[in-house]
Amino acid sequence: MIETTNLTRKYGDLIALDNLNLQIEEGECYGFIGPNGAGKTTTIKILSTLLKPSWGEARVDGKVIGYQNPEIRPIIGYVPDFMGSYDDMIVREYLDFFATCYGLSGSQRHRAVGDVLELTELHYKANAQVAGLSRGMSQRLSIARVLLHDPKVLLLDEPASGLDPRARIEIRELLKELRRMGKTILISSHILHELAELCTSVGIIEQGKLLFTGKVDEILAKAKVGQVVQITVTEKSEDAAALLRQVDGIAIVDIVTENGVERIDVTMDSQSTLDSSELPNRLISRGFRITSMQAERINLETAFMRLTKGLVS
Repeated sequence: MIETTNLTRKYGDLIALDNLNLQIEEGECYGFIGPNGAGKTTTIKILSTLLKPSWGEARVDGKVIGYQNPEIRPIIGYVPDFMGSYDDMIVREYLDFFATCYGLSGSQRHRAVGDVLELTELHYKANAQVAGLSRGMSQRLSIARVLLHDPKVLLLDEPASGLDPRARIEIRELLKELRRMGKTILISSHILHELAELCTSVGIIEQGKLLFTGKVDEILAKAKVGQVVQITVTEKSEDAAALLRQVDGIAIVDIVTENGVERIDVTMDSQSTLDSSELPNRLISRGFRITSMQAERINLETAFMRLTKGLVS
């Protein structure tokens, strides 16, 4: 549904997007993550036909950005990070105006406005002034606006930015419903734990380059290398540490004292395929008794920190 080939965007000497090769299948919810200035918004603006690439190619539903824009625009919905709105309108008028812009008329327009008000749970705000909406309500209205023409593809740039926890949950549940409806969704966000449960695939971009793209489980497995495992034994921590230092696949073994208790911190080699769950067996077989073992929790935030360096274009 979305495909880019060597997509590049330059601003003078600055390369904002560097040979981006991306493929998002129909019906996927794809999380696009990276530090500020990494190229996420540039990518989304190109895909939404608002920005021309310097070179390379981007396609949406098989149609080429820049050459078939009039055919692409009816099938996409673009939600920027901050919504521009006509503050002197009420919510229903605002949606009715955009439905007209999308070419809807008569009963079709009335039905579309009613449907998106129900879907985004804004029906009780239909007669409220747009200017008086909270940030969360404004984001819901922005999503409602781009759903009026029932697009196949949604391009969402930081839709949960600046929202309180309740509003973020509400937006997340709305996006889950849109995914169930079969929409293809590209979403950029800094709230990584929410992407992990919302998205089917993710891409990590830094300094305009795509570092990783794939299923969420794949990126977590990739980040697991180099993880730290904390082990506590009943006695002879030095001997247990010496034993672990001889195991292939372990990079560093340290003894750490915390609150008067000694523990062994084991850092797995980044090139090793050794599973940390094998470590207790090694120790127990040599007579050591383990009182606790805890592996570093690997989530999408951990993966992001490990696979990026914080560089920007």
